[in-house]
Amino acid sequence: MTSLLDAIAAGIAVHDLGRPLQTGIPSSPNHPGFRMTLLRRHGDMVRTDGSSAANELIITGGHVGTHMDALAHVSHEGLLHGGVPIEDAMDGGRFTTHGADALPATLTRGVLLDVARANGTDCLPAGHGITPAELDLAAAQAGVEVGSGDVVLIRSGWGRLWSDAEAYVGLDTGVPGPTEAAANWLIDRRVRATGSDTIAYEQITRDLGHGLLPVHRRLLVDEGIPIIEILDLEGIGAAEVHEFCLVLAPLNVVGGTGAPVRPLAVVNASGNGPGTEDAGAG
Repeated sequence: MTSLLDAIAAGIAVHDLGRPLQTGIPSSPNHPGFRMTLLRRHGDMVRTDGSSAANELIITGGHVGTHMDALAHVSHEGLLHGGVPIEDAMDGGRFTTHGADALPATLTRGVLLDVARANGTDCLPAGHGITPAELDLAAAQAGVEVGSGDVVLIRSGWGRLWSDAEAYVGLDTGVPGPTEAAANWLIDRRVRATGSDTIAYEQITRDLGHGLLPVHRRLLVDEGIPIIEILDLEGIGAAEVHEFCLVLAPLNVVGGTGAPVRPLAVVNASGNGPGTEDAGAG
């Protein structure tokens, strides 16, 4: 505890890796989009002391905005991770096994692999497949080594298109993302979770779109590794922060297939590196 308080007193910087939630943000056509509206406005009802209150209604899919995919999100040949039959995992309109409520709150070492920067560009081309060689190059340029229990975040630069919903979703162009070989690279290093700045953690080609998602199957079904999507990695990329203490707490949506999350990357205010000596815990 003393080391943690000392680190905070010495100064930390926090990079917010989550996207703001508001009506009209980009979302996959496979999921209901985010909507918020005020149900009660100030003045609709005024209390005897002159005060009033406002409130809102929020409607969203579990895979909209910055979110985590639970293991229940994808099945293969009728089975979820660990060989759980899908009919045994669902009850009453929710998952009783591998739901979003099983995603733990995590405090651990985070690693940013800036593949766009490693390729000498601000943004990877549409439909580009990120390879193991590119992950090796990004890690080498950052001076980091991915290890067991890390959460690895991959910057493609696609987040620069966030303000243009059609371009960001990329239905007509494709979207850059990890290939299945890149997923195997992460699996070999026994990562705890992984995420990226795109609509889907996957190479999405113009011709196939979301027709096949081998990386999702490989990570979620085969290996039980949760995925984080639609991260905002532009700020942390510009700051060239590659190693940090990652605070990851998805909403506890019982039986859901995914949940909104607001990841925080904590670093020493003086520079790169985890913000506390306990950055490997979680």
